[in-house]
Amino acid sequence: MNENLFASFITPSMMGLPIVILIIMFPNILFPSPNRLINNRLISVQQWLIHLVLKQMMAMHNPKGRTWSLMLISLIMFIGSTNLLGLLPHSFTPTTQLSMNLGMAIPLWAGAVIMGFRHKTKASLAHFLPQGTPIPLIPMLVIIETISLFIQPMALAVRLTANITAGHLLMHLIGGATLVLASISPPTAMITFIILVLLSLLEFAVALIQAYVFTLLVSLYLHDNT
Repeated sequence: MNENLFASFITPSMMGLPIVILIIMFPNILFPSPNRLINNRLISVQQWLIHLVLKQMMAMHNPKGRTWSLMLISLIMFIGSTNLLGLLPHSFTPTTQLSMNLGMAIPLWAGAVIMGFRHKTKASLAHFLPQGTPIPLIPMLVIIETISLFIQPMALAVRLTANITAGHLLMHLIGGATLVLASISPPTAMITFIILVLLSLLEFAVALIQAYVFTLLVSLYLHDNT
């Protein structure tokens, strides 16, 4: 356990050059484009899941909001596959980096907000001042609503980063404890190993849930502005 606890979160490099771009592009290999009349079972299951998630996510949008369907389904596929690949041993998870998550959250949030101010100017401005607000509270409420608007992309990025990082740290700690206890108390080591397996299953679910939550919140921001 001499390894640094946060070593797995350091951006990997080769000959002094970061290779995070290659890692980010790698999940594209997992979703090949169908080029046959009859697809195999794997591609058929992938397409069924994509249509299922897309149908559920786009049900609340108008035709203008549905133009973002390709963007949203690509986002959930990228985050989900990246999170799952990060569960493999000796792998790097880009979604543990706050800078990358902010790089995804800020442009999507900004695009939705700009679209709202462009097409629904009055409704977008009305969010800053709820109806029936007492006159003395108007300046304070405008400031609070403005802060809450600009904190939305930060909340998106921090939520994803914190959940993925916490799970990886917990797995690292329990895995290290299992190795240490294996030579001291095998029965206790077996118990911690079972806990590690259950935690790995939980992290598998968390990886998919966080991808869905991130994309769903972006979809809700889009729905409020279209």
